[in-house]
Amino acid sequence: MVIGGIVAGGTGSRMGNYSVPKQFLLLDEKPIVVHVVEKFLSCTGIDAIVVGVHKDWYQYMMDLKKKYFKDISRVTVVKGGLDRNGTILEIMKAAEEQYHLTDDDILVTHDAVRPFVSFRIIQDNIEAAKKYHVCDTVVGATDTIVCSENGEYITDIPVRQTMFQGQTPQSFKVGLFKAVYNSMTQEELNVVTDACKMFYLRNHAVYLVTGDVSNIKITYPFDYKMAQIMMESQRDD
Repeated sequence: MVIGGIVAGGTGSRMGNYSVPKQFLLLDEKPIVVHVVEKFLSCTGIDAIVVGVHKDWYQYMMDLKKKYFKDISRVTVVKGGLDRNGTILEIMKAAEEQYHLTDDDILVTHDAVRPFVSFRIIQDNIEAAKKYHVCDTVVGATDTIVCSENGEYITDIPVRQTMFQGQTPQSFKVGLFKAVYNSMTQEELNVVTDACKMFYLRNHAVYLVTGDVSNIKITYPFDYKMAQIMMESQRDD
């Protein structure tokens, strides 16, 4: 079984003066998270979807579920954890309880604020997770990457050809995620916010799936404006 795990636990602190978290901002007259869930619902490789939200916005997301999704049986909403990986764990727990997952079933996790993910990327994640157990979606870095340990002076400039920018989905087998998560110390969990970094720290090979520059994450007001332009362009096409 393949579960789409939509991570929507953020509060949108970097978006500025909006009354709702960024995943609930309207894009083409629908909340951004609704676009994401609809994309996953339309993907034939996804069997069901679990959305993890901040506890303060749980009922809000439940209301959106009733309003926008015809097949509500395929969409479950749960209260997320204290951080991203904690929310993924809550998504996984809910999926296991509802669908009786096995260790070899797949969880495809995706940001609730990346509404332009393609069916190709989702399907490539599913196939890669089945074959390689864990995968991350990336695009090659186009700008020179500059490292600075103190934020004031350059300490390294890596070779750009070996640099990639991480996106989502990040996908993995259920049993492997639980094993890796449970192996982490609390100190590690406090600083490691990326699921694939947990796998890396435990010496698991993470396969790279090719993403797309259009798979943007809406984090800042500029991103929101770009998303509106992109949506208008899609509608015109």
